Amino acid sequence: MSDFNLSAFSDAIADIGAAAAPATASFATHQHRTATAFHWRDGYFIAAEEAVEAGEEIELTLSSGDKVKAELVGRDPSTGIALLKPTGAPDVPPLAKAGTVRPGHLAIAIGSSDGAALATFGTVGEVGPAWRSMRGGTIDRRINLAVNAGARFEGGPVLDANGALIGMLLFGPRRRALVMPYETIERAVATLREKGHVARGYLGAGLHPIRNGDTHGAMVMSLDDNGPAKAAGLHLGDIIVSWNGEAVYGPRDLIRRLGPDSAGAAVTLGLVRGGEQRDVVLTIGEKPLS
Repeated sequence: MSDFNLSAFSDAIADIGAAAAPATASFATHQHRTATAFHWRDGYFIAAEEAVEAGEEIELTLSSGDKVKAELVGRDPSTGIALLKPTGAPDVPPLAKAGTVRPGHLAIAIGSSDGAALATFGTVGEVGPAWRSMRGGTIDRRINLAVNAGARFEGGPVLDANGALIGMLLFGPRRRALVMPYETIERAVATLREKGHVARGYLGAGLHPIRNGDTHGAMVMSLDDNGPAKAAGLHLGDIIVSWNGEAVYGPRDLIRRLGPDSAGAAVTLGLVRGGEQRDVVLTIGEKPLS
């Protein structure tokens, strides 16, 4: 008979959840649902960026049931991270950083709901190389989860079998559970603490996908008067078909390239204008704060 003790395994998962609970908090989102935030370090909490509405008052419910106001220090849509600074939150130690993560490793998602602890577990389904988000953020590792976690877990910590932090739980397309890895959070938080925002690249052009025969790309539908696209000589009706020689299949391709590392870079855009192809050199701007 196997020596595996199901009861001991069950208690171990519950113990990991209980140990992490004091570092978590919950809050009501602008979509009238509950999401999780958790303590990063130095009294700062992080949460899912899409759950936090700029200009709205944020009230965190701690694991003790106490409610505290929190300031939105900054947000980074390119990585999905929001940085919060609560007033009067308890000084709890930060979660330790997890080591190597491999497919099949246990993954424990922690959440909070009005002070009540939430925990669920599954496995790491995929670990891949760095990738770029749909909003241009560079994500250090691709970590997808095979875990059943509801909306209340969004923004909560994902832990390994030792209770150490792998990263923050977010939901991708089709509500696929994924992890924003520890390294990406660390980089974004450092910038948000210093500047309150993470720079994003800016073309200053309204774009529309187009496919006409062999021509595919992003058609320029509008131009900002003081934007980089107009300064570089782009015209309404131009079709952007390449970026530094690489094919562009639509606006999403361009948006993915306009990450924080693109601002200030000079790029060569391949255009189709009036049926003729030409190249235009454009210096990417920094997206104005809205």
